[in-house]
Amino acid sequence: MDTQYNDGVYSGGTMERPAFKELLQDIKEDKIDIVVVYKVDRLTRSLMDFSKIIDIFDKHQASFVSITQHFNTTTSMGILTLNILLYFAQFEREVTGERIRDKFAALKKVYGWVVLYL
Repeated sequence: MDTQYNDGVYSGGTMERPAFKELLQDIKEDKIDIVVVYKVDRLTRSLMDFSKIIDIFDKHQASFVSITQHFNTTTSMGILTLNILLYFAQFEREVTGERIRDKFAALKKVYGWVVLYL
């Protein structure tokens, strides 16, 4: 099967994404042998979530490949490298959240209110 799962408007910081859920379901139904992503953080930015995802992959013998980051998850060094990348992805997500919260707090302090355009 040559299927693309795209959750472009959803953050990689959550597993609550429609296409991602569909991907996991297809893996559980043994429809997928390999998952190819551009970067690991496109799949998830949470170490805890990644651990859950890899458990599902392992249980259903699905492989995982990132085309821009070269690592081999069958070796201890590859797993270490992947975990370091995920720590940085999670850190980046948390720092971005802090910056946004700080910006809203500053706007509210100055103007007394904040308008969100979604």
